[in-house]
Amino acid sequence: MTPAGIFSSDLAEAAQKLRDKDEPFAFATIVRTAGSTAAKPGSKALLSSDGTILQGWLGGGCTRGAVKRAALQTLQNGKPQLVSVAPEEFLLEKGVTAGEEVDGTRFARNGCPSRGTVDIFIEPCLPSPQLVVMGASPVAQALRKLAPQFHWSVTQDPQQDKTSQECFVVIATQGYGDLDALKAALTAKTAYVAFVGSSKKYASLAGKLTNAGFGQFCIDRVRAPAGLNLGAVTPEEISLSILAQLVLERRALLKKNDA
Repeated sequence: MTPAGIFSSDLAEAAQKLRDKDEPFAFATIVRTAGSTAAKPGSKALLSSDGTILQGWLGGGCTRGAVKRAALQTLQNGKPQLVSVAPEEFLLEKGVTAGEEVDGTRFARNGCPSRGTVDIFIEPCLPSPQLVVMGASPVAQALRKLAPQFHWSVTQDPQQDKTSQECFVVIATQGYGDLDALKAALTAKTAYVAFVGSSKKYASLAGKLTNAGFGQFCIDRVRAPAGLNLGAVTPEEISLSILAQLVLERRALLKKNDA
């Protein structure tokens, strides 16, 4: 049985535990080897957010440093990476240096006596963005049902956000604790806050937020009314318009981070 087969169930179980805890991790798979290498194509490993191998096997210590560096980078930028760990003479022959990236492959030096070459594909597995839906209104209920279909992790408390997740908040209290919900959302570390209600209603609440000590920049962050102007009427339609705006905001944020 290959190493991939041996570790497949263990890898799946370990990955699911990390997903359940909304923790970022990475998969590493050996896709090609040349010369003498301990691990062979198909060998896999699961790496934690600090680049530590939690489960699986990629051979000896010859690849460990390169894999850790690549895992940290791919988890930071969210992009897969192909790493080729090769002996010095191979790098010289190709005219590349350790740490250089050419045609989508990043090269690293293999200083082990085996002198083999190992190509490793590393793929990030990042937590779904967190969507905090505050309130028990029909719009809140509809949004909680719809959002998971688009890979949002839905909660009800903005204080539950984690450093590994972007936190987006939609306040759909609709008359029941609006001000308290706004205070909680604006106090938490969030990427986006939207309020389900008219701009006139939010203007009234904004005055109360000012009296409570919130600055104008903070108050202006709130999108009110929430959602794109689709002419939505029903709670389901309104939740769709909100989700459409959330997608726009998140994609814009990802594009900004990639720049």
